[in-house]
Amino acid sequence: MMTETTMTVPVAGGSLDVRVAGHTGPTLVFVHYWGGSADTWNGVLGHLPPGRATVRFDQRGWGTSQALPGPYHLDQLADDLVRVVETCVSGPFVLVGHSMGGKASQLVAARRPAGLAGLVLVAPAPPQPPATVTEEYRQGLSHAYDSPETVRGALDQVLTATPLSEAVRATAVRDSLAAGAEARREWPLRGIAQDITRAARDIEVPVMVLAAEKDVVEPPHVLRDHLLPHIPHATLTTVPDVGHLLPVEAPGAVATALGDFLNVQ
Repeated sequence: MMTETTMTVPVAGGSLDVRVAGHTGPTLVFVHYWGGSADTWNGVLGHLPPGRATVRFDQRGWGTSQALPGPYHLDQLADDLVRVVETCVSGPFVLVGHSMGGKASQLVAARRPAGLAGLVLVAPAPPQPPATVTEEYRQGLSHAYDSPETVRGALDQVLTATPLSEAVRATAVRDSLAAGAEARREWPLRGIAQDITRAARDIEVPVMVLAAEKDVVEPPHVLRDHLLPHIPHATLTTVPDVGHLLPVEAPGAVATALGDFLNVQ
């Protein structure tokens, strides 16, 4: 994996520790899922060509950013992401957002920040919440990371379709528990149900969507029905045989797709 350095980025209420590496642009700015961390992208970075410029960080309320105060809603996550880009990126960049991170990335892309060259959405939460996101569903989801046992259950029964190595699994369990109660519950109780279709229609840069064939959280048909109508110029590719945790289940496939996306920009 590439050698990274850490930059401190001032944000509302404190600061974020951001890992940066490489020099060949456009810079890939990685934004993790609900329950993830910067380490969610370890495997993907390991498959990137040497020298590729990358930025990754733990979002507000998670991991090394756990102590940052709320609010933890999507608009605040988007504000934080903008500050990370402004501080750590010079030149063109591509946002790479997974699940919750994909929804926050859509909000940032809709703001059309200077230098944004593209948007890659990895098993993203769509801008229009599907009808399956009911109050009952959200309440149940809000308890998925209550304990190590519930996290392991979520990993085995919902989040993945392929076995994870013990090291990757341990990191996923650690990350899912590494948040305060307020940050952990903001996404399932509110963020997942937030309709951002009006903002999504303002996205102008090229967009690639990576869906996972066996994803039961954001299945390909949900992305076709609830994302593509609102970002009609986006392209959708389905990665076979994997579940919602695409970056850890198929990091090579994600890295290859990123390379293909960059090659046509």
